[in-house]
Amino acid sequence: MRSKLFVPASRPELFAKAEASAADSLSFDLEDAVAEARKDEARAGLAAHLRARKPGKPVVVRVNAVGSPWFERDVEAVVGAGTDIVNLPMVNDPGDVVTLAQRIARHEAAPGATRILVNIETPQGLRRAASLAGAHARVMGLQIGYADLLEPYGIDRRDEGALSHIRMCVRLAAAEANIAAFDGAFAGVNDPDYFRQECAAARRQGFAGKSCIHPSQIAPVNQAFMPTEVEVARARKIVAAAEEAEAKGVGAFLVDGQMIDKPFLLRARDILAIAGRQSS
Repeated sequence: MRSKLFVPASRPELFAKAEASAADSLSFDLEDAVAEARKDEARAGLAAHLRARKPGKPVVVRVNAVGSPWFERDVEAVVGAGTDIVNLPMVNDPGDVVTLAQRIARHEAAPGATRILVNIETPQGLRRAASLAGAHARVMGLQIGYADLLEPYGIDRRDEGALSHIRMCVRLAAAEANIAAFDGAFAGVNDPDYFRQECAAARRQGFAGKSCIHPSQIAPVNQAFMPTEVEVARARKIVAAAEEAEAKGVGAFLVDGQMIDKPFLLRARDILAIAGRQSS
């Protein structure tokens, strides 16, 4: 999921356009993008759409937080309708992840099919990111929510030092649980240059993808999180050299003057796997 396109669940007129977009996955939102007075309407409309849609892009649904008046009904409706991933916002306690997992188990048609994407968007959530990542086997990734994490505390959204620190904390927490990390949305739709810079920075720090709040952001994200031809060619060279070294009983070997051992080989194989999935 390089690109996840946010779609307000209260805007059904956008559903077909989102489905037809180049986004790798769709992230329907029942939380911040939906006014309280329209929560029930949006939930019912989204559930109907999910039940009627043909199999296609992976579907993520951001439900309302555990403890909110809408959480239980959100989970029942969207999991029963066939959501692939439930996105849980405002998570501070691993127990909230477990609560969601228990509710999912009640409503999913195929046991174990529905996964969880945990938002990291509070100071406490950032501090406890590793615990949240490992809270349940259903957790498939961590996702940064920059607005809630930065705006209330006067932290500049474009402070590169702050962003880099947050990304590394989240990426390493996800790595500890062997799951993916996804970079958060950027609201500056009219600043594509900075958006591309942010995509590039996130990829350098090991993120798997980034949220998009507008269709114009999809292409830059898909490009940024796709291995380059140079990276793929080098990965192939490393894998080929590893096979030759293994046949000779050698553990470490040189490729273009660089010593290569297990961590580099694992990364090379990962690059080839990503390239293969995106080109298929």
